[in-house]
Amino acid sequence: MRHPLMIRAFRLRLPDGLFRSVSIVLSALLLLGPGAALARQETPPPAQAAPGAPDEAPKLTADQLDSLIAPIALYPDDLLAQCLVASTYPIDVIQAQQWLDKHKDLKGEALSKEAMKQPWDASIQALVSIPDALKVLAQDIKWTTDLGDAFLAQQSEVMDAAQRMRAKAKGGGKLETNQQMKVETKVVEQKEVIVIEQASPDVVVVPSYSPTVVYGAAPYPYPPLYYPPYYPGAAFVGFGVGVAVGIGISGGWGCGWGGNNEININNNNTFVNNSNRQNNVSNRSGNSNWQHNANQRGGAPYKDKATANKVGSQNAGNRQGGRSGGASPSATSRGGTGGGGFSGGDRGGGGSGGFSGGGGDRVGSRDTSGGGFGGGGSRGGSSSSGFSGSGGGSRGAGASSSRGSSSFSGGSRGGGGGGRGGGGGRRR
Repeated sequence: MRHPLMIRAFRLRLPDGLFRSVSIVLSALLLLGPGAALARQETPPPAQAAPGAPDEAPKLTADQLDSLIAPIALYPDDLLAQCLVASTYPIDVIQAQQWLDKHKDLKGEALSKEAMKQPWDASIQALVSIPDALKVLAQDIKWTTDLGDAFLAQQSEVMDAAQRMRAKAKGGGKLETNQQMKVETKVVEQKEVIVIEQASPDVVVVPSYSPTVVYGAAPYPYPPLYYPPYYPGAAFVGFGVGVAVGIGISGGWGCGWGGNNEININNNNTFVNNSNRQNNVSNRSGNSNWQHNANQRGGAPYKDKATANKVGSQNAGNRQGGRSGGASPSATSRGGTGGGGFSGGDRGGGGSGGFSGGGGDRVGSRDTSGGGFGGGGSRGGSSSSGFSGSGGGSRGAGASSSRGSSSFSGGSRGGGGGGRGGGGGRRR
């Protein structure tokens, strides 16, 4: 199943950051293979780092974490927690977006019920009914993986980074209570924190904003995603169409800002409860601290051996069966054969949700249904996307803010300039 010779060949030719992205895409490709082959694999592969990964990667600095969390730091607390959990399962994120692209006919509770049959983590099953949030995570798999790995290795520091970015936006008058969300400063276990909640408990809205506009320039570039343009006089933060909570698409995850910044899990949430029952932990009720399930990772490598060992030991003896229960992970349920293919070229072509393993001409499109998910796309077609390597080129389409496309991997900075454009975005 691992095809070690293939992986070694890639390892000899690719930079570390790009290699990890390609490893994730290859893992997804294997998972999307014939259902019969996957059915023979009774247990998921153990937690493991990519071949050649260091024993322990350097910790990201506060500035690096600030830029990494910036696109979702202003999400309401429950949605922020849900997205952070989801980012630790990048293959599930890709597959969920592909599946959603092919099931546009499903709406409301019918969509939620079908999503619960899929072999994804509960956080991602629930995100299917919040498409704007799922699309953000699916835009650039390198960023999502970097975010998830940082969260696994430096959870409390990632949460502190979210608070710093909220304070920066609030201090600049760009984060305040409105019709969509409520912003309050509270003291939690002797820590002053900014809490963001949905204005209506029955409706989920996803904030949309340009980090450059709400936070200002940063020492490290913001992730190469789509950001809406800002027009003078417009709201700094926009919102998509609200989604009715229905059978419980939100509220299963929460930010415990005190102490070690734990993520709280509501085991009575519809999706969490369903996942618990599928994985033979139906005795759970009430709230508990979230713990990453290495079995759910699907073979996607961790950034270093220390992280792999940490999550592996945490899951030793864990009764959760990982990818058990629900729909069989066949070619149909895990992405199917009718969607997009895997390509090594640019992001533009292909069918619905293809994977792109090579350098592309664009990173992060708001509409991902027509292009590939860039495992190694670059902003100028010359290097890996995300936070490793250096990118050049420009990304136009009528936006205002611009920044260099330097990037980082374990503290290194690259160069390269280029305008960073946007496109039209929905605003209220």
